[in-house]
Amino acid sequence: MSLSRIAPTKGPAKPSKDARASVRESVLEALKTLGDSVRQTRTRRGMTRKVLARDSGVSERYLAQIELGKGNTSILVLRRLAQALDVSLNLLLSDGAEPPVEFVHTVEFLRRLPVEQIKQARLFLLQQFSGVDLTVRRQRIALIGMRGAGKSTLGSMLAQKLEMPFIELDRLIEHESGLPLSLIFDFHGQAGFRRLERRCLEQVLERHSRFVLATGGSLVSEPATFERLLSSCFTVWVKASPEEHMQRVIAQGDMRPMADNREAMDDLKHILEGRTLLYSKADLTVDSGGRTQQDGFELLLQGLGTGPVN
Repeated sequence: MSLSRIAPTKGPAKPSKDARASVRESVLEALKTLGDSVRQTRTRRGMTRKVLARDSGVSERYLAQIELGKGNTSILVLRRLAQALDVSLNLLLSDGAEPPVEFVHTVEFLRRLPVEQIKQARLFLLQQFSGVDLTVRRQRIALIGMRGAGKSTLGSMLAQKLEMPFIELDRLIEHESGLPLSLIFDFHGQAGFRRLERRCLEQVLERHSRFVLATGGSLVSEPATFERLLSSCFTVWVKASPEEHMQRVIAQGDMRPMADNREAMDDLKHILEGRTLLYSKADLTVDSGGRTQQDGFELLLQGLGTGPVN
């Protein structure tokens, strides 16, 4: 057969206009999802965009673009690799060695379950493997919630009533570091503070079998630390409205929330909205809004099953 009679091999067909539009739409949606995730995580941690830019080394301008879903499309390369490999993006980005295959299979199994069954599975795992007796857990009471909710006041009253030590985690962090909270963030950044927070929580759990603990408002935004708290302590969300949070902080003589920030109330509302789902994981919710300290305390005692104040 003459070579001249062999039909030339055609190259790959060019994608159609509709196919290109579909790919572009997928890319834009992925960028928007990433931007929403960055913004929501930043808000839950109570970080301004300026602070995140400083701690990450990413310019504030570029960070704003990312949060608006207008980041550079090159950041999607890993996502495409993960999709082609048919693995979770978290697996490619995980620190250290690849997790055991049993862990991966367990995660994939849990993904298939509805939310209620996932809750049941978590409770079963806690009961079987946490090493914390449920009776002991009831003797470790941790108050969570935004600043100004009344955690310190109610916690101190509760500790005195139950004859337990009262511990404020933020004060313990300051003692451990030798710095006030504001300087910890300035010197060590968000990541350094989170490491101190986890270490101090572990110290409390190791040294005390009974206590009342008041935690920082943003602890719930650190998944590993919050999970440790939930599994080791009986948690109480001390709840209040954004306006009451702000009024109580200012009444304590702290004007920092309003300093150089005309949108302080809007920021506070966004933070509370972003954390509400996390706070709601607590074993008990006590709404201190519109109540006197004594009324809030009695409500807390009733929720804990210890009855009214004598």
